[in-house]
Amino acid sequence: MQRLQFFDPNEDDGDVMDDVSIEQEILANMETVPRLLVNSFTNEIDDAQGFGESNLDTLYLKSVLERWVESGVEPIQIDAQLLYVGESWLLQQLRYFPYVQLFLITSFVIIGVLGINQTRKAEQNRVWVGLAKETAHQLGTPISAIMGWVEHLKMMYADDDDIMEVSNELAYDVDRLSMVANRFSKIGATPELEPANIYAELNKCRDYMQKRAPRKVAFDFPNADAGNAQVSINPLLFDWVFENLLRNALDAMDGKGKLTGRIREEDTKIHIDITDTGKGIAPKNVRKVFNPGFTTKKRGWGLGLSLVKRIVQEYHNGKIAVSHSEVGKGTTFTITLPRV
Repeated sequence: MQRLQFFDPNEDDGDVMDDVSIEQEILANMETVPRLLVNSFTNEIDDAQGFGESNLDTLYLKSVLERWVESGVEPIQIDAQLLYVGESWLLQQLRYFPYVQLFLITSFVIIGVLGINQTRKAEQNRVWVGLAKETAHQLGTPISAIMGWVEHLKMMYADDDDIMEVSNELAYDVDRLSMVANRFSKIGATPELEPANIYAELNKCRDYMQKRAPRKVAFDFPNADAGNAQVSINPLLFDWVFENLLRNALDAMDGKGKLTGRIREEDTKIHIDITDTGKGIAPKNVRKVFNPGFTTKKRGWGLGLSLVKRIVQEYHNGKIAVSHSEVGKGTTFTITLPRV
């Protein structure tokens, strides 16, 4: 190949100044800028510079020339030759640098936002845990006093059947209140799990809620001895899950309707369906029902279902979801637990 001769600034030959320009001299000294010198008559490549010693293959250089021509690279006319100048590797990298920079900035912003959100959630969790434990602590004193008064009534009116019946019911409700306080005290701590028959646990909660439900609400639940599906739960906390779901269902039915409980068994999982014939949930609210603070009731803090979700997912490695809901017809909540 014929080498391209560049202008020497120390020469005084004016003809040379006409053949090559200052721009060509600059290009000649830029070793990383790829350049092709092409014969304008034969369209053959006379010289190639800036490609490195390993990229001087004729076929490769012709392919580069074709690509440059197709992309619209304008050559510089030098007598009977055309000088094509490409982009250096550094310039190609700099073209993508703004995108890389934008990606990095976006990544830092996303990581920062996620970090802030996680910090806020952790702080909220600490507040709720502290509130739950303080509630349990505050309930302890009046519960102990009420239990003492109940025992006092039993001793003073042991022969009065009516007062004894009332005392027994009071004692039962005080035990339930003590259990509620115990539940609050366990929020934030890792509970101990034990094998339990889910049929018996569901039936126990049904029995408790049915006695306190309106008479026009029908309960359709499996018997305690209908099966022996073993799951690993903390009965004190998991009964809270059932009671919350049943209480919400009763509120949604406005004193009348049907409340159904079903258990579906699989090889590795147990599914518990709680279905009511109440108001139903609007499609736009289905995903919000477990969010802390969300409620459609005039009264309430919207914490019941969020606690239910936490108990099921974080403490029992299960899942809970609204599997079906239709406005005006009812809702089905499904709990999924790993089988023991």
